[in-house]
Amino acid sequence: MQYFAWLAHLYTATGLIFGFLALLAISAEDFRAAFLWLFVAVLVDASDGWLARSLRVEERLPSVSGARIDDIVDYVTYVLVPAYLLYRAGSLPAWCALPVTSALLLSSAFGFAHTEAKTSDHFFTGFPSYWNIVALYLFVAHLPAWLNAVILLSLAGLVFVRTTYVYPSQMPTLRLITIAAGSVWGAMLLWMIWILPARSPAVLLASLAFPVYYTALSIVLHRRRNHGRER
Repeated sequence: MQYFAWLAHLYTATGLIFGFLALLAISAEDFRAAFLWLFVAVLVDASDGWLARSLRVEERLPSVSGARIDDIVDYVTYVLVPAYLLYRAGSLPAWCALPVTSALLLSSAFGFAHTEAKTSDHFFTGFPSYWNIVALYLFVAHLPAWLNAVILLSLAGLVFVRTTYVYPSQMPTLRLITIAAGSVWGAMLLWMIWILPARSPAVLLASLAFPVYYTALSIVLHRRRNHGRER
């Protein structure tokens, strides 16, 4: 039943269409619409793996790599489009906007190409290029442009640091709690996007609880993982 496998791959590839729609919205300076399209792309990315496994895509259509399609879509929607948004939204100092966005594009290209970008035990290696999330926070927080540049360059550097980060839908520890907390967090992000150009500092601050939890959990599991290898 290759038909179902092709449909699953098509579903993954629709992320490119949503990324393109986000680019059109950015060109029109409709940043709210751009973030909404990126949010839809994230929903596709969060569900396509489950769909592919349910339909046994690798077994039914081994000649087409769903992982490769996924990487292409992820680079467009998690890296290229957010970099363009930050550039066009004036979130960076004019004199360094191109170098900073170039750092995002290049660091993530090497991050995606690394042989252990995703480990066999379901971790991301190096900062996982969540530039769409970072772009939303910087856009909503309305921080000074120079501080945005420092944050972005610091995260671009972390792409090359071999720290592992949890893959929520595949993680072996606290998966259900993380997915539940992530769903609540996603709802808060959607609300932040929906009310743009208005901003809610309270929701912004509350939403930071999940990134803090995610980072802390990643650090703990990274240390535990390395300790297990040393034994």
